[in-house]
Amino acid sequence: MNKSLFLIFLIQFSSIPFLVAQNTKLTEKTKSEFVALIDSYSEARDKKDTVLLREILTDEVDQLVSSGEWRDGISEAVEGMQRSSNTNVGTRTLTMEKCRLLLPEVGIIDARYQIESQDGSIRNMWSTFVVIKEDGRWKISAIRNMLPSTQ
Repeated sequence: MNKSLFLIFLIQFSSIPFLVAQNTKLTEKTKSEFVALIDSYSEARDKKDTVLLREILTDEVDQLVSSGEWRDGISEAVEGMQRSSNTNVGTRTLTMEKCRLLLPEVGIIDARYQIESQDGSIRNMWSTFVVIKEDGRWKISAIRNMLPSTQ
């Protein structure tokens, strides 16, 4: 390889970490979009709105719930969410605590997840959402729910 070609190669590839770092900086706009996405998810769950769920979930979404059940694909996820909402009746509140971009079009969101039952008891959990930008819009690609242990 001649020197000039090598220098071009070196300059081109040495700038990749800088470009990735610049593109993964979380902006206020993206953070607001993440909050809106989680709010839409919460609304869809509360209202049992399968149309909204299908708009904000990717087709290949997968979900691991606190019981250990895996839900693969949008149909299984939506069906499981409906079943869960009917079984675990209560007011669901998701509050985004942390978020960041992993890649320019891939993010991760951590949220406190509470279900207040009709008897006033509160189930405190965590949810992690992996989100991707699809056709210019953020969608949920994976959900992991965790019920913290008291041990």
